[in-house]
Amino acid sequence: MELHFFNTLSGKKEAFKPLKAGEVSMYNCGPTVYDYQHIGNLRPYIFADLLRRTFAYNGYAVAQVINITDVGHLVSDADDGEDKMEAGSKKAGLSAQELADEITRVWKEDLEKLNIKTSEITFTKATGYIREQIALAQTLDEKGYAYKTEDGLYFDTTLFKDYGKLGKINLEHLQAGARVEMGGKRHATDFALWKLSPEGETRQQEWDSPWGKGFPGWHLECTAMIFAELGKQIDVHTGGIDHIPIHHNNEIAQAEAVTGKPYARYWLHNAFITIDHQKISKSIGNTIRLTGLMDRGFLPLAYRYWLMTGHYRSPLNFTWEALEGAQTAYTRLLKTFVEELGSTDDTVNEEYRTRFHAFINDDLDTPQAIALLWELLKDANVSKQDKRATLLEFDKVLGLGLIEGNDRIKSMLGGTAKRIAVSEAPENVQKLIEEREEAREAKDWERADELRDTIAGEGFTIIDSKEGPELEQNNH
Repeated sequence: MELHFFNTLSGKKEAFKPLKAGEVSMYNCGPTVYDYQHIGNLRPYIFADLLRRTFAYNGYAVAQVINITDVGHLVSDADDGEDKMEAGSKKAGLSAQELADEITRVWKEDLEKLNIKTSEITFTKATGYIREQIALAQTLDEKGYAYKTEDGLYFDTTLFKDYGKLGKINLEHLQAGARVEMGGKRHATDFALWKLSPEGETRQQEWDSPWGKGFPGWHLECTAMIFAELGKQIDVHTGGIDHIPIHHNNEIAQAEAVTGKPYARYWLHNAFITIDHQKISKSIGNTIRLTGLMDRGFLPLAYRYWLMTGHYRSPLNFTWEALEGAQTAYTRLLKTFVEELGSTDDTVNEEYRTRFHAFINDDLDTPQAIALLWELLKDANVSKQDKRATLLEFDKVLGLGLIEGNDRIKSMLGGTAKRIAVSEAPENVQKLIEEREEAREAKDWERADELRDTIAGEGFTIIDSKEGPELEQNNH
């Protein structure tokens, strides 16, 4: 069954054809980790997860990369204002690196709560690719696309004839809306490849470069990391609609100026959510984090369910009443699955599978897929066992936790896993747990994650509770 997506580049729905048969390379624009992510910030990653699951459902092997911006993103996407990481660092009373590590840790925990499997994603930090970013800027400079000003190295957008092609941006409108004072830039749409550290200003994050000490421009990191991790051309690039006019057009310009080839074949963008019909903004004070939903008794997957009742390209308005309705529906689904459909499944219903596949392959039509789910549950002509099997089939894409819950129930019933005290574990595992607790206390989250994986390799799943670490022993 053919896949179709709305491609922002062409402005129409297109059949998906990958660069390599059976494989998909996908890059999702990630967070700037200067502050905690609110529920609106999380929509792009649920969308990206649905996309990855849909590709896998259609038999593709997916290479997925999400970047983490931990340097270089100024308050204005157009290279103006204070550096978000530097400002956030001062506000939090942490170093920029400590702040980035903390925000990244909490963000990844949020992803896991939303049933986004972080172990299947390659995460790339901007500070980990400084050399690659400098090399990319050097290439653009050598090719004549860049020029130096008092505050940095800039890309001359007038030299890239297709600039603004993504979303068919009106360049005259952009030019007219630009400030008269452009800080030495030749054109309003030109963007920074490398920013020089201002004289007399102490920055935590700066590196030596051929143009002087400074830091990479925000737009440079994504292209450098895509080139390093996925190659010079990729299948899919995603992000929020706010990235279209500036950030993603800048990425296209610098990438295609280097390669002379199409950068990404399919550009997919999700719409925003509002809260009570207002833009989510810290200045308004209406930001809500995932933990804020949980504090009020809502399940993270009820939020995921609510998002899927709307199409990813459609704006959604969040209200507590809307989330309450989603939670009621979601808990009814869980209750039906566990209490009414039994504990065994039989055969996936082919008619429902075909219809589901058609909906999901039509630009991720999750509203139709959710409606189909309820139609299936009400269908008296489908046995309980077949309903159960078909729901599990749907959940491969929807990710509503039915598969995970089913596996856990099977594990418990089959006696393949049991909970034990840390003191009952082998001595080497106890030492690994102690080391992990020390890493967590020191906020060395990367080391803590490595130790979790090592413990898993010893046959134990570690569960962090309020009382401390607990273990689940997996029988082989």
